[in-house]
Amino acid sequence: MSYRSMSGCLGLFFAVLALTNTGCVGITTGPSLGIFSIPVPVSPYFQDEAEDKYWIEERYESVPILGPLTAGGPATALDPPSDDEVIRAMERARNFEGGLPFLHEKQWNNVRIVKTKISDYVDPPRFYPLIGPAQLHHAHYKCTVYFTEVTRVGWPVPHKLVNEDAIEVIYIDHNHFHMVGNVDVGKNAPY
Repeated sequence: MSYRSMSGCLGLFFAVLALTNTGCVGITTGPSLGIFSIPVPVSPYFQDEAEDKYWIEERYESVPILGPLTAGGPATALDPPSDDEVIRAMERARNFEGGLPFLHEKQWNNVRIVKTKISDYVDPPRFYPLIGPAQLHHAHYKCTVYFTEVTRVGWPVPHKLVNEDAIEVIYIDHNHFHMVGNVDVGKNAPY
């Protein structure tokens, strides 16, 4: 083996050794993943997207199972949609993320939300897998959002567009289950 190739191999060996023995990554700390143990920066967009997906699944995508309806009692729905739920539904419907800073930005100002219950009814009892005998309670809401939409365009010609009378209508359904019959939550419960 020539001197030149020997010094190249030795230099490569010391370069790899120096790279793996820097900072938190190294041979002295135990087993190592090598180059895969170096942290990779992640865009805040992806982090925000994951947090929003979790928030929506936890708060708005699940269907609660409530106790049985009492005879002669009110069969009204749960709370109307929250302002947060209406704004998130509107963002998904309009594919809104705020735009690109200094190039094309959108803002919603002076937001006013009017919620109207369209219908509230309970289906007859039936058997649902994994739940058992239950009734599905439907509540449909019409949410009208009045706002001022400001669009700032920064390129190629900087200008600002203001829509003072922007209106958006969002329909939101709130469904939940009511158990039917004598619900056994004692020692004979299947869970």
